[in-house]
Amino acid sequence: MTTLVPTSEEDPALSVVRFTSEISWADAGPEVAEPQVNRLCLEAQECMIDGRWLDLASLMLTSADLIFSKASEKDLECIFTVICNLVKKTDSLDEALEMAKLIATKVTQQPTDKPALRLKIMFNLYNLLENPFSRFFVYMKALNLAVNGKVIEHVVPSFKKIDSFLKEWNLGVQDQRELFLSVSNILKESKSSAKDSFKFLTKYLATFSDEDAQTVAEAKEEAVRAVIEFVKTPDMFQCDLLDMPAVAQLEKDAKYELVYELLKIFLTQKLDAYLEFHSANSSLLKNYGLLHEDCVAKMRLMSLVDLGSSESGHIPYDVIKCTLQIADDEVEGWVVKAITAKLLDCKIDQMNQIIIVSRCTERVFGLNQWQSLRTKLATWRGNIANVISTIQASKVGDDGAQLMQGLAIR
Repeated sequence: MTTLVPTSEEDPALSVVRFTSEISWADAGPEVAEPQVNRLCLEAQECMIDGRWLDLASLMLTSADLIFSKASEKDLECIFTVICNLVKKTDSLDEALEMAKLIATKVTQQPTDKPALRLKIMFNLYNLLENPFSRFFVYMKALNLAVNGKVIEHVVPSFKKIDSFLKEWNLGVQDQRELFLSVSNILKESKSSAKDSFKFLTKYLATFSDEDAQTVAEAKEEAVRAVIEFVKTPDMFQCDLLDMPAVAQLEKDAKYELVYELLKIFLTQKLDAYLEFHSANSSLLKNYGLLHEDCVAKMRLMSLVDLGSSESGHIPYDVIKCTLQIADDEVEGWVVKAITAKLLDCKIDQMNQIIIVSRCTERVFGLNQWQSLRTKLATWRGNIANVISTIQASKVGDDGAQLMQGLAIR
């Protein structure tokens, strides 16, 4: 097979046009092919002389689908490196964006054909662009390509940089929603950490504030999904979903009001409330793929956390036994589980049959929790001030005693 080898005698763009046009017209015979190749090369030269870089990109991409099936991967990478570099030729950011759209559309048209190579081309194009929105556009196209081409493992590592991307791209609310939801869906599809998928899903839901009902309603299905994922994930015990308008709308929705009630139980109530809910709505839980045994286990841990927050730091064994509905010999085992899950920091006083809690995780962190934190900080500040005053007073006393001792010696 012919291989593309740019030389110093011909502009790389012109070499690409010649190479791709020769492949395109190869089956037509030399009598037909040669005039067509010369015509395309001449047209490319005119575009270069006139500085019509968008037209040149369009010309070079005309045979893109064909060359993907006929050229080697090495040649394809070289060809598209030259095509992508055209975005650096123009001084117009708008024209660069149009060129990026044109290239990205062509590259992503057949996502299942050499998907990894296509994705590599997309990220090469991304790195050549200067306009933040152009980069965002290409990145989103790359995510769609990864999903459709089933190569999502190549884009997942980039999600660690999303926060820095957001600062660079300066996106509007609608674009943020598109990004967060796409990332969440990809993480769910890739079976990565459920917490990571949930994190981006909540970021998506948080973009809906007190807007009109129609806009908030767009997020209804995702709000339900967030609730179910929170309840289903065994090592997730804290979230701020209750305060989000996108989730709060479920409370007054005839179809999803029970989903909201379930979330409220997990975040604000104890095991007995869940058991009562389950007895009346067991089919609902099954429909959403929730296992009763798993829900009971999670609610026991969350009930224990609730006790740690409300029992002044001292929880009798009997209270734990009654609240978690367990046997006497299971109390310490559930406390250990809570410690292992980093829900509690505590000491087990077997002699007095109590648990002494020094720290517990809050299931929700809203206004009440902020006020409680403010009170604790004020108390700590006062205690520190008292310690400092005591130290200073002690120091003054020591200095005075030393002075009196010096006078007595004289």
